[in-house]
Amino acid sequence: MRLIDVRHLGRERVIGCWEADGVLIDPGPSSSLGTLLAELGDEPPRALLLTHIHLDHAGAAGTLVRRWPHLHVHVHERGAPHLADPSRLLASAQRLYGDRMEELWGEVAPVPGENLRPLVGGEEVLGVRVAYTPGHASHHVSYLHEDSGRAFVGDVAAVRIPPSGFVLPPTPPPDIDLEAWERSLDLVGEWQPASIGLTHFGAVEEPPAHLELVRRRLREQARRAREGGPEEFERELRRQVAAAGDKGTAAALLQAVPPEQQYLGLERYWRKRAETAE
Repeated sequence: MRLIDVRHLGRERVIGCWEADGVLIDPGPSSSLGTLLAELGDEPPRALLLTHIHLDHAGAAGTLVRRWPHLHVHVHERGAPHLADPSRLLASAQRLYGDRMEELWGEVAPVPGENLRPLVGGEEVLGVRVAYTPGHASHHVSYLHEDSGRAFVGDVAAVRIPPSGFVLPPTPPPDIDLEAWERSLDLVGEWQPASIGLTHFGAVEEPPAHLELVRRRLREQARRAREGGPEEFERELRRQVAAAGDKGTAAALLQAVPPEQQYLGLERYWRKRAETAE
């Protein structure tokens, strides 16, 4: 088992692709594909396991399938149609990233339907257990590697850039769901994993303490978004990040979790809650 740093935009410790038993978990975007392929060499992966379809985790799936046409892509059933036809996914991302789309993510190629293996949660595939873990995204799953006990959790267990211990749950729009996220944290904890594999970035060796910290930080961010405006929210977030470590670590954290997006997802969540209550 290893973590491949795909060096997103040339920076270390932003996006990591995990490889376990020849299976890739979250390959990252096509903009970083050269680094990933150089690490893989000529040996094709056995399969791709995607925690969710956000471009920083899954953007390279289609280009990898084009390179290796027999590659199977495992993804939640809600995300599978958007890999087969990424037009709506790209339109949503365009609203967030504007003219930086190509620079950030590169090509987002469709995945042919015959390569897709939709998941619902509860399965066992390729030596891992699958759980449906929404909250960050409605199409999010997590994987427990049976032999090692390591849980690969995408963004559900937040972002932590070593050597800093600062934890930041990413809350971009459109489908942040705080109640579902807390239930997903409970579910990952019930696995009693020996360790946690973060896409952003690396291994967590004390899962219970980390998951509890994620929960506290998520509640703190949600409360701040509910009580204040976007400028105040972003200013405080940037202050916390700057205090969390050296400049390189802070830069990697801001790249993994763009601060201008975090208020938007939480504001949308609170607005939907208010509309439902009326």
